This record gives sequence, C-alpha cells and structure tokens, in this order.
Amino acid sequence: MNEMGSIRLAVNGRTDIGQVRDENEDSIRWFAHPTLPFSYTVIADGMGGYTGGALASKIAVDTLGQQLETLMNPTFLSCTPDQQELMIKALLLDTVKQANQAILNAKLANPQFAHMGTTLVLALVWQDQVTIAHLGDSRAYLWDSQGLVQLTKDHSVVQDMIDSGALTEDQARTSDVRNHITRALGVMPDVEPSINNYQLTGNALLMLCSDGLTEYLDNSELEFVLATHRPALECCFRFIDDANQQGGKDNISVGIIEYTVGAQASVNHFPPPVSSSEPSDDITVRKERNP
Repeated sequence: MNEMGSIRLAVNGRTDIGQVRDENEDSIRWFAHPTLPFSYTVIADGMGGYTGGALASKIAVDTLGQQLETLMNPTFLSCTPDQQELMIKALLLDTVKQANQAILNAKLANPQFAHMGTTLVLALVWQDQVTIAHLGDSRAYLWDSQGLVQLTKDHSVVQDMIDSGALTEDQARTSDVRNHITRALGVMPDVEPSINNYQLTGNALLMLCSDGLTEYLDNSELEFVLATHRPALECCFRFIDDANQQGGKDNISVGIIEYTVGAQASVNHFPPPVSSSEPSDDITVRKERNP
C-alpha cells in the first residue's frame, strides 16, 4: 500500500496454468511504490509453444518492469504533470521496443523458439492518471460505481471483423479465428502498441487479464464480480476460479490495481453500481491529447 495526499493504491495479481495446458505461458508482474502514488501491473500471454511462449512473456514483463521501476527519480518528480505524461509515454514506447528486440534476439539465439511471441497489456497509475498500453488480445478494464469500461480494443482478426460488421460480439466468442491476433511482441522488427491516457475521477478498480479469462466471462460477468466481491484485490482469485470451473482451457492471468481517494479511501465503500445497460461514458475522462 502507498499513499500521497488522499490517493492510496494497492495491487495484486495471479497467473494460473488452467485445467488443460501442460505449462503456463503467461507472465505477470506488478509493483506499488512504498511512499508515492505510483503503481503498475503488466500481463503478457506468450505464444509459440511452451518454453518459447513462456520465455517471450517473461522477457516482456521483466523488461517493462525493470524500466518502470526506475521512473520515480528526481528528474521525473521535478517535472510538470504534462511533462510527466509525455515522459511516461516515451518510456513505454522505448521499453516496448526494447522488449520486442530482446525477444527477437532470443529467437536468433534459440532457433527452436522461432515462432514465439507474446501479447502485452499494462496499466500504469501515477497520481490520478492511468496510462494503458497494449498489443494483442490481453485486456484492460476500469470499474467504478458507475459501471465497467473496457479500456482496450483487441488487436485481433475477430475484432477487425466486428468493426467491419462481419461478426457480432457473441459470434466472435466462438469463432474459429478468435485466437488470431494482429499485433504482438517479438514477431516483427517494428512494433506499435496502443497507448492511451485517462484521468481517474474517483475510487476505481483497474483490472488486466489474458484471454484465458475473457474466453469464459463476458463484460457483464466481469462487472458483477468487480462490483460485489470483496476484498477487491481477491477478485484475482475469484476470476481464475470461475474460468477454471468453466473449463480452464487456457492459462489465466489477472492483475488488479485498487485506486482509492479520500479520508476513508476504500473501494469497499462504493455506492451500488448502476446497471451495465446505463450510460457510463463519464467513468473516465479521456485526455484528448496526442503527445
């Protein structure tokens, strides 16, 4: 737990092999600064067969984590909020490229891993700002008292088909190509993550997961657990148990950052959530800035 002023952060994560796979190709890493309102969670879902997939995902989360944990330095802390936002985005872009190159280098050194790569999703909280970066179909969500918002759009074949009107959301969940992603780390020399910044306007939960969870739970089911299961950080365990009970065909990873503000800062004291069918556009304030 850390706090500065009235902002408090807590973080937890879990990865699980599931019920079918022989090995776990997911990796997860999280961090909360002991004294500053800074935290991150990163999840990577490796592909290309075990050892290869597991290596790619571990390279991704370790490269990101090692760099991000150097961010709270005197230079960064002396900058204005706008400058800090630019520095965070620049660091993420540079570090994702480093991770991509590290995976490519590992493939050259180990020809048996020629087909490895990994998805990536990361949430970084600094003060009341959250930056989300992702590649592939691992996802980030935000939940608060007004409901659930999916903060990422999958880089996948089925998402492209949904966008074009060729598939519905329900059809996509059972499509034969639902696991085909269009962006990943460690596949091409150039990599282009989607990076967006949001302002947190009150108590919130940020939840990241691999597709081993979203294969089984749709957004309304995710929202129900985040709204009702307490302590909030134990949703990580609840989600994995739910996915395993429904088959657990893939590895499952979940990370949660609990963001709370005020003298009695606790997501446990949220008012009852509104129905997921009601508008939730104001859950976050999208920062319309392109640094």
